[in-house]
Amino acid sequence: MNSRLRFLRRKRFLIPAVLLVTLLIFRLFLPTLVKNYVNKVLAEIPGYYGQVEDIDIALIRGAYVIKGMYLNVSDGQTQVPFMKLPETDISVEWKSLFKGRIVSEIHLMNPSVIYLLEDQESITTQEAPTTDDWTKAITDLVPIDINHFKIVNGKLAYVEVNAEPNIDLQITDLMLVADNLSNVVATEHTLPSPISATGKSFGGGEVSLEGQMNLLKEIPDMDMTFSLQNADAMALNDWTNQYVGIDFASGTFEVASEIAIADGFIKGYVKPLLIEGKLISKEDSFTEVIWEGFLGFFKFLFTNQKTETLATEVPFSGDLNGPDVKVWPTITNLLENAWIQAFTTKPDESIDYQDALEGADGGEKTKKELRQERRAKRKAEKEKEKAENQ
Repeated sequence: MNSRLRFLRRKRFLIPAVLLVTLLIFRLFLPTLVKNYVNKVLAEIPGYYGQVEDIDIALIRGAYVIKGMYLNVSDGQTQVPFMKLPETDISVEWKSLFKGRIVSEIHLMNPSVIYLLEDQESITTQEAPTTDDWTKAITDLVPIDINHFKIVNGKLAYVEVNAEPNIDLQITDLMLVADNLSNVVATEHTLPSPISATGKSFGGGEVSLEGQMNLLKEIPDMDMTFSLQNADAMALNDWTNQYVGIDFASGTFEVASEIAIADGFIKGYVKPLLIEGKLISKEDSFTEVIWEGFLGFFKFLFTNQKTETLATEVPFSGDLNGPDVKVWPTITNLLENAWIQAFTTKPDESIDYQDALEGADGGEKTKKELRQERRAKRKAEKEKEKAENQ
């Protein structure tokens, strides 16, 4: 009887001890298990190949950190660098737990995405790699829905190595924040997820993006405003020389754009501006001088002489897979900038989500109607402000 009691007493302590040792062993091997799983997922993405160097697990804060992750475009024999994620922190968003939702937040530290044109074109696979393949695979690595997404010190690059000289256009110092992606916070707005981004572009320009999204739809809806300011036009010389046969001796290049998407219908515009641009430089050959002089004559005709700004606005709308670019309005806007009123880099605030929604319903408005609506809106705002000041 005494031996039986002693056995039961030992058993009472033995079982918790075994469980504790098992949990410790599991915790020790957990990073390796997760790393093997992640590497398996990355290696099986069609048209791509990727791996990670290490994974740290932080059970207390419900997180794991992926270190040294990369993803290359691959045809089985050749690999082309595509994406590098030195450090990715994936964790539970604790503040959403108090709202009754279990969601995650992701922070990407120093990520880079590089698109090499020639190498991408040289890869021939029976199953061509698509964006859906790698985005789905990477999001599948997150066990719960993503609600908060942040990029710190990111880099985007477009490179053509076969061009002479090489074309390398980059956005660096990219800071991006997107919130409420899983619509945890109840809102009356149709687009519940705010997004904002800033960065440095080629030529020392400043990039800015602001907008709202709804990523819960199969084709996301959005309302975005983009601007590029104060970029040195000479930074475009490699690209313009390759495709247009010109280069800039001086000048500032800027862009403003608004885009709205609703139910697969897109509506927006792109407004490029060249300020105080000069084409001919001392290093040009004789034929380059003749060609740039010919283009310079037309540049003179369509440049606003007061502000020395060559600009137009390119409107587009239609199905997201093949929007219609408005040619005649683009030409009209070119003349308007030159001879009537010079354009500025500021967005027109003429496009919003409602415009795309009406376009999706077949009720797209004309430019005249939009202008009348803007005037009526400004008039109503002035009258309201006047009444408040009385």
